[in-house]
Amino acid sequence: MHRILFALLLLAAPATAQTYHPPFDPSAHKGPRTGPPNEVAVLGSPHLSQLPDGFRPEALAPLLDRLAAWKPQAIAIESLSGAQCDELRRYPYRYADTIDSYCADTAAARAATGLDVPTANAAFAKILADWPATPSAAQRRRLAATFLAGGEQASALVQWLRLPPAERRAGDGLDTTLVERLTKLATRHDESLMIAARLAARLGLERVYAMDDHSADRMMAKADEAPYGAAIQKAWDNPAGAKRRVRDGAAQRDLATGPGILTMYRAFNAPDMAAIVYASDFGAALEEPSPQRFGRQYVAYWETRNLRMAANIRDMLGERPGQRALVVVGASHKPYLDAYLHQMHDVHVVDVMPLLR
Repeated sequence: MHRILFALLLLAAPATAQTYHPPFDPSAHKGPRTGPPNEVAVLGSPHLSQLPDGFRPEALAPLLDRLAAWKPQAIAIESLSGAQCDELRRYPYRYADTIDSYCADTAAARAATGLDVPTANAAFAKILADWPATPSAAQRRRLAATFLAGGEQASALVQWLRLPPAERRAGDGLDTTLVERLTKLATRHDESLMIAARLAARLGLERVYAMDDHSADRMMAKADEAPYGAAIQKAWDNPAGAKRRVRDGAAQRDLATGPGILTMYRAFNAPDMAAIVYASDFGAALEEPSPQRFGRQYVAYWETRNLRMAANIRDMLGERPGQRALVVVGASHKPYLDAYLHQMHDVHVVDVMPLLR
């Protein structure tokens, strides 16, 4: 009899595990009771580098006006920090592709400044800690060069844009090679540069915060690369994906005007987009039936990346509690960051839609 009861309990265990709900919900305990909370608005963006040829950067002006009116005091971007890239470079067996794709080459900046990435990170932290209220052009050029040596290109661009045009020249650690790089960065179709860095410069901020994370990346066995790609592509071929492509196309019909850009951003940040993102992509991958469970490997990478991104944003807020922060990130990340950040006691997630009206 006891053996029968024990067997029944074993059979019931998985069902019990699936219906268990943890008794503690961090989001139900918001604070602080006194003092300003941290407010975070997550702007889901298309990757500007992937927009159709009709996109005109000047059409971003109304979007920047609306974001500036909210007056964020810190801006986070979907970019790898120089510090993480320096760490990833120590493990090329796992991160070679990631380094090639996401990490800026700091060799030219090191040659110009004499600073490697760790030393440059320590240097710009000290510079900012002692930063005067009215820095000179020479100080801004020096800080821009130090940011480049530290692998923080978007923050270097913030300093470059804060210089009067006549002062955007070589000197104080910036040689002609670095000046050429900054000039190119100023026109690169990248939301971290054209939206976040420009907004930071406009608002009088000294930097942006790189919060992306690719430490969950891993090199895949050659034999698995093709079947993995085929499995994920097959999972993405679903009705929700078709609906999403039609919707995205409609939202991107007019990218040469301010109203057209606002239409696109309202569509990418609409409340119902979260369900479409999940159904078309990660939800479909979760049910992908390959024996290797490629879809679940992909979802594991995606969730880990977003959790670490949320942790980096939370860490940024801890520098100066009670601030208003904007996160500029690829639209598929937005639902996850909204949800993960909402779990934090001292983070109040702001609806970004009213900012886009």
